[in-house]
Amino acid sequence: MVFRISIYNFVAVKYFISELKQPEKFSISIFYPTILTTMITDLDKIFSNSAKSMKRSAIRELLKLTQKPNIISFAGGLPAPESFPIEQLKEITAEVLEKDGTQALQYGATEGDNKLRQILVDRYRKQGLDIKLENLIITTSSQQGLDLLPKIFINPGDKIICGLPSYLGALQAFQNYGAQMVGIKLDDKGMRSDLLEQKLEEMKKNGEKPKFLYIIPDFQNPAGITMPKSRREEIIKIAHKYDVLIIEDSPYREVRFEGEHQPTMFQLDNSGQVILLGTFSKIFVPGFRVGWVIGNEAIIDKLVMAKQATDLCTPPFVQKISALYLEKGYFDQNLKGIIDSYREKRDAMLNAFRKYMPAGVSWTEPEGGLFLFLTLPEYMDAEELFKIAIEENVAFVLGNVFHCDGSGRNTMRLNFSYMSKEKNDEGVLRLANAIKKLMK
Repeated sequence: MVFRISIYNFVAVKYFISELKQPEKFSISIFYPTILTTMITDLDKIFSNSAKSMKRSAIRELLKLTQKPNIISFAGGLPAPESFPIEQLKEITAEVLEKDGTQALQYGATEGDNKLRQILVDRYRKQGLDIKLENLIITTSSQQGLDLLPKIFINPGDKIICGLPSYLGALQAFQNYGAQMVGIKLDDKGMRSDLLEQKLEEMKKNGEKPKFLYIIPDFQNPAGITMPKSRREEIIKIAHKYDVLIIEDSPYREVRFEGEHQPTMFQLDNSGQVILLGTFSKIFVPGFRVGWVIGNEAIIDKLVMAKQATDLCTPPFVQKISALYLEKGYFDQNLKGIIDSYREKRDAMLNAFRKYMPAGVSWTEPEGGLFLFLTLPEYMDAEELFKIAIEENVAFVLGNVFHCDGSGRNTMRLNFSYMSKEKNDEGVLRLANAIKKLMK
């Protein structure tokens, strides 16, 4: 018998034959596989226009530079690993497999697991939202929701309105479908309603209309700002006047350290003109990638069709685990601990700013969430600072990547949830030293 094998498998097969009782009956014929060294010559012509417009995530690329063992990284949007309820998940996972294993491991409905959907609907109803099961779809993280929404709304060249700055992952998703983004500056209450109305009126005169407004009202990423009820109401009134949808992205809403909870824009609108996104990534475990979208039934129906062509369904296994985790009351028990921990870490970072930062540097002081925004004097460039900061073994995210118009070159986003209180203090000291070096 002749074994015809690749050179890569030669050692394994030779060992196998040597163990046989009559190895002389076998022989080995080696072939050398062809290594692909050429590629189709006109690949750029084959890529779609949307593929050509895609850009790598600036944050993901920067994270590659932060893998040095001694670096303190404020760059990622990472929850603290110590917040993950590993022991409870062991218990729940075993229970799900024992009681509902066949369904948990099978394909599921595109809309999501009905028990999880109903639990979420009930939670939101307690917050004042007038919704039912048909108003909610489970997604594979809220990032998938941010991809599906432009998929059903955006044609190449359509305009959308977002804040300056805004969440980079949303900007990428919108851009991938050919959207043109129009930025509106923020103040300490979020998107400026006066500038928004000016822009909408200008667009109306030019025969233009944006497909939607994209807003993160609670502990905005990256700025950390919370929009008060009065500003939310102003923006909703403007959206009604100009007949524009609002996408309300709210991944951090439940991570509030201080101040009063503000009503969702969805609740304040109560007309179906707002679409609300949520996720467990920041308040449970990001690895499950469980998110959801709440909206008008007609919108949810379109999202279901778009999702069917994307992934068929969000994994039922993690949905059933999430549902049982909520049902047992573990979510609410553990959320308080997460909030307390992140509050302490935020305070450690803010106190370090006050101790170490030179004059001319300012920052936001968020009431919750995972991020704050730091602003350098206007003459400084955060990209130049980044090179010095890496030498000082500290990292951040450049603020200009969150600005759809390329502005914000003197800004940066810092995450305070991942590192310990001690490293938050030490990291800010290193960053302050880097800023002082650049100032010289």
